[in-house]
Amino acid sequence: MTIARVVRRATVDDIADMMTLRLSVRENRLSDPGQVTAEDCLTYVQRGHMWVWEEDQEILGISASDCEAGSIWALFVRPGHERRGIGRALFAVACDALVGAGFGTLTLSTDPETRAAAFYRAAGWREAGRTPDGELIFELDIPPA
Repeated sequence: MTIARVVRRATVDDIADMMTLRLSVRENRLSDPGQVTAEDCLTYVQRGHMWVWEEDQEILGISASDCEAGSIWALFVRPGHERRGIGRALFAVACDALVGAGFGTLTLSTDPETRAAAFYRAAGWREAGRTPDGELIFELDIPPA
């Protein structure tokens, strides 16, 4: 049996599934689920800066770029589907959007001592400090074309 896999731009119809996925993760959990709302997702969807990995009509991963700030806003994979390249593919799309928007330095933040932090280090990102709430800030310089 062939599994239909696709990375595509998120749509308004995806928001409920994306919110469910975001709340299902084991790391980088929201201490207050109200911190990220469907309206937040809608903003990224409407700007065309949010993507999903879909397999057989099920969303297994999401990513989003803040093309106004030069940062990755979201990168999450549904528990049980990690280590299959879903995060890597979605991360690449989100980074490409930031580079396409003209940013020479990309940023993101994540909880310390998580698989996400190790993922970003392995991808060549460097630690550049901490947010006021203690998340690690990572940066990646993009060489001029």
